[in-house]
Amino acid sequence: MIAQAGHEAATLGGGCFWCLEAVFKELRGVVSVTSGYAGGHVENPSYEEVCGKKTGHAEVVRVVFDPAELSYADLLRVFFTIHDPTTRDRQGADVGPQYRSIILTHSEAQAATARAVMEEVAKAAIWDAPLVTELVPEAPFWPAEPEHHDYFARNPWSGYCRAVVAPKVLKFRKMFAERLKRPAA
Repeated sequence: MIAQAGHEAATLGGGCFWCLEAVFKELRGVVSVTSGYAGGHVENPSYEEVCGKKTGHAEVVRVVFDPAELSYADLLRVFFTIHDPTTRDRQGADVGPQYRSIILTHSEAQAATARAVMEEVAKAAIWDAPLVTELVPEAPFWPAEPEHHDYFARNPWSGYCRAVVAPKVLKFRKMFAERLKRPAA
């Protein structure tokens, strides 16, 4: 989805896009979330190609949000809470460059905000190692195949969703209860 007038877009990668999508869809101020690929050198890559680790892409989400309701800085604060930004090319058992922590900025203002939030996160010492999050200008975004969209909502009982996605969603709901679009059940 292209950002409408008054809305802004953010492109973020922090491990499997199913996790990020599931969390950001529940965040008040988010208009839409699309799973996809960015940061690589192949046009319109497939999931299999990205997982093959030769395209250079990261699994990312394109988040369209209303800055009147959710600041870019607050979006990034959630981002840095729901994934481990200290592990290079890895999130838990998911290993490879497609799982790297990456922020693709859409403007110099976003880049400046991202640098400030990264400094804030580092100073707060919420992680026990230095951040390895890449901060790069926006690159072409390629939406993932349809089966990857709304994956957690459609497959909540799959093993991966129960073991990996659900704990991240629960952590988000607990830490950011006041920011949910609707009260957690």
